Amino acid sequence: MPIARLRSVGLAAMPWALGLLVLALLSIPLGLPGMLHTYGGDIAHLLKQHLVLAALSGGLAILTGISLGIILSRDSVARFAEAGLQVLNLGATIPTLAILALSMSWLGIGTRPAVFALWAVTLLPIVRNTIAGLRGVEPHLLEAGRGMGMTPVQLLVRVELPNALYVILAGVRTALAINVGTVPLAFLIGGGGLGELIFTGIDLNEPAMMLAGALPTAGLAVIVDFAVSLIAFYLVPRGVNPQR
Repeated sequence: MPIARLRSVGLAAMPWALGLLVLALLSIPLGLPGMLHTYGGDIAHLLKQHLVLAALSGGLAILTGISLGIILSRDSVARFAEAGLQVLNLGATIPTLAILALSMSWLGIGTRPAVFALWAVTLLPIVRNTIAGLRGVEPHLLEAGRGMGMTPVQLLVRVELPNALYVILAGVRTALAINVGTVPLAFLIGGGGLGELIFTGIDLNEPAMMLAGALPTAGLAVIVDFAVSLIAFYLVPRGVNPQR
C-alpha cells in the first residue's frame, strides 16, 4: 500500500481511535474490571443479539433505502419525490418508543417488531442521501454517457452510482450509527440486546449493570462508524472521494 494512502487511512482513523480511547479511560474509574467479571457472560450473550438486530434492520434499510432513493431520483417520478420523503419524515418525527409500540401491536413481541421498528428509524438518512447524491452528479457526465450510447441502466451503474457513492455512504454511516444506538430500546418489546442490561440496571438502581450495557453500545457505534468510513475510503473512486 502506498505511504500516502497509509497516512490518509491513519488520519481518518484518528477520531474513532480517540473515541475508543476516551471510552476506555472512562471505564477505568467506573470499575470496568468488576463489570466484566460480574456481567461478562451477559455482555457476550446480549452483544450477539444486539449485532443480529443491527445487522438485520440495518441491512434491510440499506437495500430498501438505496433502491427507493434510486427510484425517487428518476425524472419520471421526480414530482413524487418530495411527497415520498415527507412520508419517510414521519418515521423520523414520531418518537422511537411510539414506533416500537405500534410495531408491537401489529407484529407481536420479539425480534420481528424490533427489526421492523429499527428499519423504519434507519431508513430516512439513506433515502435522502441517495437522492441527493444522484441528483448531484454533474450534467456533463450524464451527457457524455448518453453520447456514448449508454442505456439508462448502464448510465445509472457506470456513471451515476460511482459519482454519488460518497454521499450515499455518508447517509449509510449516519443511519447505522442511529441504528446501533437505538437497538437497546428493542428490549422493551422483547427484542433482546444490550438494552436488557441498561434498563434492568436503571430499574434496580445498579449503575454498574447499566454501564455494562451502555459502554459496549457506545463502543460498537464507534466501531461501526469507523468500519463504514473505511469501506467508503476504499470503495469510492479516487476522483470522487475527497479523502484520497
